[in-house]
Amino acid sequence: MTKDQKNEVIEVLKGKFSQYDNFYITDTESLTVAQVTKLRRACFDKNVEMKVAKNTLIKKALESLDAEKYAGVYDSLHKVTALMFSENPKEPAVILSSFRSEAKAERPELKLAFINGDLYAGDNQLKALTQIKTKNELIGEVIGLLLSPIQRVIGALQNKSEGGDAAPVAAETAPVVEAPAAEAAPEAPAAPEAPAAEEKPAAE
Repeated sequence: MTKDQKNEVIEVLKGKFSQYDNFYITDTESLTVAQVTKLRRACFDKNVEMKVAKNTLIKKALESLDAEKYAGVYDSLHKVTALMFSENPKEPAVILSSFRSEAKAERPELKLAFINGDLYAGDNQLKALTQIKTKNELIGEVIGLLLSPIQRVIGALQNKSEGGDAAPVAAETAPVVEAPAAEAAPEAPAAPEAPAAEEKPAAE
């Protein structure tokens, strides 16, 4: 590789490190060409950019950007290195984990992950990285927590509305119906009056 070619690679890497806040440094030394191709395809499908470069060029690219910021990265630059750049901090970890599970192998090995300025060194960090909450997931959880009390209040109001404001009366007061008064017994016919005694004519 000529000096110009090296400088070109360094410039490309600088652009990627500037573009992404998250990148993974992996060891792909024992992978076959077919396996590397499969890994690249898996990265492409998940919008993860994969770059294979020499460790010296990677270090020069990082040092030219911010030597102090990336100081903790340099120790992981050894053997064959493949870089994985992603907007989603856990997507490369998911890809590596799935790839290894399917291949029933321990490669590619995670050497280091740089996530928003935090360093996760060592392959033993891979499982934890697959469980990182993304920004959108965290926002969704916060919104869910904020909406939960509101939903409970709305639910209570709906239940109250469906059940009515007052408890239903157990039994309505039945209208008072007066029993019809017993019909008066027919009056007995009045006894006929006795005819008055005829007055005797006075004696003359």
